Amino acid sequence: MRPDSLPHRDIVGHDVYEVGIPHSAYDEFRRVAPVAWVNETANNGHDGAGFWSLTTYEHVVEIHKDWRTFSSEIGGTEIEGLEHDDEARIARRTMLETDPPRHTKLRQLVNPAFSKVAVETYTEHATSLVAEVVQQALVDGDVDGVSAVARELPIRMLTGLLGVPDEDAPQLFHWADQIIYNADPDYSPVVSDRADTDPYRLLPFRSPISLKVFDYVQRLSTARHGVVGGDVLTVLSNALIDGEPLTEREQGTFFLLLLIAGNETTRHSLAQGLLALAEHPDQLHRLRADPSLLDTAVEEVLRWTSPQLHFRRTATVDTSIGGVEIAAGDKVVTWYLAANFDPSAFADPYTFDLGRTPNRHVTFGGGGPHLCLGQWMARLEVRVFLQSLMANVERVELTGEPRRVRSNFINGLKHLPIRLVPR
Repeated sequence: MRPDSLPHRDIVGHDVYEVGIPHSAYDEFRRVAPVAWVNETANNGHDGAGFWSLTTYEHVVEIHKDWRTFSSEIGGTEIEGLEHDDEARIARRTMLETDPPRHTKLRQLVNPAFSKVAVETYTEHATSLVAEVVQQALVDGDVDGVSAVARELPIRMLTGLLGVPDEDAPQLFHWADQIIYNADPDYSPVVSDRADTDPYRLLPFRSPISLKVFDYVQRLSTARHGVVGGDVLTVLSNALIDGEPLTEREQGTFFLLLLIAGNETTRHSLAQGLLALAEHPDQLHRLRADPSLLDTAVEEVLRWTSPQLHFRRTATVDTSIGGVEIAAGDKVVTWYLAANFDPSAFADPYTFDLGRTPNRHVTFGGGGPHLCLGQWMARLEVRVFLQSLMANVERVELTGEPRRVRSNFINGLKHLPIRLVPR
């Protein structure tokens, strides 16, 4: 086993992220070992061969643009290694875990629903929803900014796009939380690094809850087969790739991906955006005084909150990154959050600056074919949320200690005690 590049620094353990964002560790990795070797151990939930850890903006963008050299398909996009377990790799494969040309064909199925033009047609609906949520929070006084505010908007926006009846949404998104927060005992019935999850190795995130989502998708998919419609469930039920319909498992994993990704990114951007505004009250006043900053404010909230901590790629050939030799088959993990606070790419990165420009963050990925499908929806929701705060909220006050999700994959808050003070 080769030695860790920085053995005294942990940026992989779930416990690390429950306490806080390890910015000082990221800083040291970028400065001392921007292409670092990290061994995997059972106590961080990944007992594998180890991986290369990339923390600079430059390297993250380089890897994501070069999908031929750094594959999403060979071993998946999670740190856990599936390159030697073909059965699990195929069973758990989503659109994320494919390379072109199949990735392109799968993405084209749902691209129209998530295009910038299509998303802008939801502006009035989103504005109405966020106004309702913010007004209720103002009436209630002390609220949990996650459950009462940030969680509501993306769920209500997604149900129509996915083709999910409104009455099913609470259960579906509860299942999604249990699956994606698989290392947090407050959510998951089987905690990934504290229990034997091998019986569930064929399921996304090794979560048995995935089966409930798959069963749900198949019940609705059967009824949608042969029906004309633009929602995701109807599209997947009738889709053909190279003349072949999607299998039941492919429909299930595709739907689950959109269920999780469409909710988590925006939920945590809004929740941590509220926290940032509470900690930097001058920025909300600044935005209200100069509404022309709205577009740059949206991008700064997205950079600052970075809901996705990392994604993984696998080298397809012997290559090098930053002068470090990478062998074919090596895992390469790109840390989005570290890249978004890289001082070589962002001036004063630890300053929350709603007027920041330029702001080419990697919250939606570093480019290439896997650039986030839902980026325009996330931008719309953050924009209308900020507009509602500008119009109705004098300031955001913390009324207790925020609590973070125990996860090295999602940068999220699970509780945010706040009070929205009306204007």
